[in-house]
Amino acid sequence: MRTLVQRVASVANLNEHSINPNSHWVNLKGSWTTNIVVIIALRLIFGTIPWTTPELSWTLTNLSYCLFQYIMFHGIIGTPFEVNQGAYDNLTLWEQMDNGEQYTPTKKFLTVVPIIVFLISTHYSNYDIATFIINFTAVLIVLIAKLPAFHRVRFFGINMGQNELN
Repeated sequence: MRTLVQRVASVANLNEHSINPNSHWVNLKGSWTTNIVVIIALRLIFGTIPWTTPELSWTLTNLSYCLFQYIMFHGIIGTPFEVNQGAYDNLTLWEQMDNGEQYTPTKKFLTVVPIIVFLISTHYSNYDIATFIINFTAVLIVLIAKLPAFHRVRFFGINMGQNELN
């Protein structure tokens, strides 16, 4: 029987110095720069649409970035590489990063960036309550998924690996 909240089994017998090719790229400074470039590109793309206002383009930028980050880091499980004998098959990219260690510089950066985009979008929307609620909901969903309390936790069986459903 499925429960509301389930915890994924821990990764066993991994050398803490082994490199996971699926998540190693996130720690490179180029990926940090790419995050900023993606945000700027999203803002420029949404800003060039003729009927959009700066308020709407920043809100669309925030929503798109939060959706991208949620899918990329929290929505997809496993790894395309078979170098760790399936140890990461049931983990999201966020859980694979830095061998599950919390509060690393990369995880801090990826937590702060959505907050900054949220603050910018809120400022440019002139603190409109409806836009604030939309932006706040998007950033809240992304940030809750990043909390250490939700590390390896699945709600409603979503993102449970095949091994754990049986």
